[in-house]
Amino acid sequence: MNSVIQSLQSRNSVKLVQAPGPSDEQLEQIMQAAMSAPDHGRLRPWRFKRIPAEHVGHLLDLAVQALADEGTPYTEAKIISTRRWLEQAPVILAVACYIDHSNERIPHQERVLATGAAVMNILNASHALGYAGYWSTGLGTYTQAVPEALGFDELEYEFMGFVTIGTPIAEVRPKERPNYKEFYSEWTP
Repeated sequence: MNSVIQSLQSRNSVKLVQAPGPSDEQLEQIMQAAMSAPDHGRLRPWRFKRIPAEHVGHLLDLAVQALADEGTPYTEAKIISTRRWLEQAPVILAVACYIDHSNERIPHQERVLATGAAVMNILNASHALGYAGYWSTGLGTYTQAVPEALGFDELEYEFMGFVTIGTPIAEVRPKERPNYKEFYSEWTP
């Protein structure tokens, strides 16, 4: 089987990762792979912001406060497990979709899809380089305070969560995947 196809079919989302993470050169390759996402109109709506390790605690505190303020507080156990998860992840990226109000020709939904495709390329490139990745929409993604604090004002961006990349903490077992035929048919008029 072609190694690219094999890599795509063997990729799993892995939440719990640790060092080592990708080198600077590998992270450049991973991020450049995002630029190959399909993108109607070449709007390049994806935006990524790396969260440095020294700011992870601040991000978590911000998210915990934002969730509490909006009526969905984390439990103490959830705070502890989330802190452990984030502090071990070598790479944390915030993901947003830029809303270009000057271009209404291409629907917003297509920009969101392009950003999702860019994230998928990040996850696939990470896997191809021997790392694991995870896309999370937790950690205050749907609050107002977290995206704003990251510089993603809701009038200009749709915030889409966080991606973590690193070396899996535990063995990654292959997942049983459904047969594509359950989701595939041919149209006839």
